Amino acid sequence: MLNRKNIAIIGAGAAGLSAAFYLSKQKYNITIFESAPFVGGQASTININGGLLERGYHHLFTNDYSIIQLMKDLNISNKMKWYPSKVGTYINGKIYPTTSPLDLLRFGALPFTERIKLGLLSLRIKNIKNWEKLEGFTANEWLEKKLGGESYEKFWKPLLRAKFGDYFDQIGMPWFWSKMQTRFASRKGKIPISFLNKEVLGYPDGSFETIFDHLKIYFKQNNVDLLLSTPVTKIIPQENSTISLDYKKNNSHNTRNFDFVLSTTPSFIFSKLIDLPNEYLKKMNSAHYIGALVMIIELEKKLTDHYWVNIVDENIPFLGLIEHTNMLPKRLYGNKNLIYLTNYLDKDHKYFSLSNSQIFDMYLPHLKKFNEKFSENWISNYHINSLSAAQPIIGKNYSTNIPAHNTPIKNLLLANTTQIYPEDRGTNYSIRMGKEIAEKLNKT
Repeated sequence: MLNRKNIAIIGAGAAGLSAAFYLSKQKYNITIFESAPFVGGQASTININGGLLERGYHHLFTNDYSIIQLMKDLNISNKMKWYPSKVGTYINGKIYPTTSPLDLLRFGALPFTERIKLGLLSLRIKNIKNWEKLEGFTANEWLEKKLGGESYEKFWKPLLRAKFGDYFDQIGMPWFWSKMQTRFASRKGKIPISFLNKEVLGYPDGSFETIFDHLKIYFKQNNVDLLLSTPVTKIIPQENSTISLDYKKNNSHNTRNFDFVLSTTPSFIFSKLIDLPNEYLKKMNSAHYIGALVMIIELEKKLTDHYWVNIVDENIPFLGLIEHTNMLPKRLYGNKNLIYLTNYLDKDHKYFSLSNSQIFDMYLPHLKKFNEKFSENWISNYHINSLSAAQPIIGKNYSTNIPAHNTPIKNLLLANTTQIYPEDRGTNYSIRMGKEIAEKLNKT
């Protein structure tokens, strides 16, 4: 291709890396700017006893087609493995299995008639094909109206509150519908009615870093310039429709010009890089971000028998317990049992101002609730990670508020998690979005 266009991508998370990969096939000159010293964003990893583990829990569903296709395109399909999942719900001082519909029928925290209602509601949601008809409701409104009773008050309402905190009653019903559809799609087994089968989840051999490592190798082989520890500080449109980027590299300030710029930063960061018209800003700000606080604990012994435990107990200061080594073998991590303790909190929540040791001391007494034999002596190490933009709050009628990928600034595009809808934000959908942006630019 003569006179190859120069494209800048701000952010080396899943969306930015995917866009770079699919754009490179058209022989563009591509430069990726990443402020962190690593790639992967929310799916980036840390080393635990020789094994790589995501800073925040990650897994894939069987209908995560975009990431599965990317692995095919990278010739690493053989790296994807599928594992049976085991979900529990902690309520009234006990963990109840809640993986399958049959588990729900045995869910002793609710009267039998309420369990039947839960199962019937799940079937009803599974059969809804047109999510647009749900846009006028929040999940809280719809569930209260269609379900109500103890199965709403003691099951879904506390889980929504645990996931979204003070924003639990603002989440659009299409989000809930999509989350349920994803769960249904991951049920595999011999029973003809897929709804009754058990859930399986995917995880790449060697962690999600396996995908990112192969992308980095591809970038080196195809002259994609990946600049780590290089934050962009300003986006400056030029009169000739090119776009200039100010950025820092090795403590020096630099400026480069590009034909196109794709930003994958959260909206509140993007709005600080460039002045945008009020109408577009209003749409960008219609989705409020909440942060995530994640503690990873290394244990000498298994804490629970479940991979995932939802917590319905307001006295416990974290909302979820994911025991990673109940799905992956602990030999990968120096024979340690690994648990995530997760929290979704407003960016200004007081927990974010606490020291690691203060958070540890706050969480520690509650672990015994999940296993009465637990002892602090089981803990060999712990790690804490925080994110300021982990989850956008997607309200009702959101399809009218989604900011377009094409910003009002010519040749400047935006791709972030607020534009994933109705699906929940996630690595798979970020990869899908990156590929879609690449296809858009390839037609330019």
